[in-house]
Amino acid sequence: MKVTSYEFSGNKKDVKYEAFTFSGGEEHIRFKAFDFRDCEKVQITARVTNSSHIMRLLMAVDALKRLCLARTPIELVLPYFPYARQDRVCVSGEALGAKVMASLINQLALDKVTVWDAHSDVVPALLERVENVEQTTLISQCPALQQQLQCGALTLVSPDAGASKKTLKIAQHFGGEVEVIQAQKVRNLKTGEIVQTQVLGEVKGKDLLIVDDICDGGRTFTELAKVLKSQGANSIALYVTHGIFSQGLGVFSGLIDTVYTTNSCRDKGDLAEHHDVQLNMIEL
Repeated sequence: MKVTSYEFSGNKKDVKYEAFTFSGGEEHIRFKAFDFRDCEKVQITARVTNSSHIMRLLMAVDALKRLCLARTPIELVLPYFPYARQDRVCVSGEALGAKVMASLINQLALDKVTVWDAHSDVVPALLERVENVEQTTLISQCPALQQQLQCGALTLVSPDAGASKKTLKIAQHFGGEVEVIQAQKVRNLKTGEIVQTQVLGEVKGKDLLIVDDICDGGRTFTELAKVLKSQGANSIALYVTHGIFSQGLGVFSGLIDTVYTTNSCRDKGDLAEHHDVQLNMIEL
């Protein structure tokens, strides 16, 4: 978590703090002495990857509100919104995790909340004073990928119905010359396991870019890549905004040549590189 003071003079200063976890499991945070009188706004940039980080964020906002002048805006940049995938109740008895998380953030009464490529329309609808930075904006921060899309060198592949809307928007944004191919997952209705991946289009000899918002373990993409390769794809790349990569990059070996992602969840140095999987990290 990074806290920055934006001053009226145009300067930016880091606001230092110390944080730790008590032996009983409680989080603690304390900001060091800082003069907020010339502060135009305070921005918190948080990478929340576990529930302890959530509590630390909540306490940081509380502490800053006690330190800052009453009129000083406090903004939050939360690139990966936690619990975003829990945006519906699938089985009776489940919680609506996205709503619970959004309620916690809304209760902080922040002046602005910025998220990157929200998993669905649910999170932006639940959050107050929110800006959702779209995939197209993030991809534009990677000149190599942007250039390939603008010249029509890549064919986009939507891995499932949920990703199709965003994939079409990317094609339209980069000139409308980009071809889009739809894939779909067939699941076991009892277990939710993917039993088959279908590709609705011709991929033989084409350079493909699979596009989605989140990669966790990567099975959706590896199973799709197997089908694409079997149908004669020339090369396969993957863009995901939020690279959790809980199984590492090795799962893509021999299947996906290049992975594009942002640093919303992890830094490049956190991932062990593989000689046949090129990682391009969009660092913002």
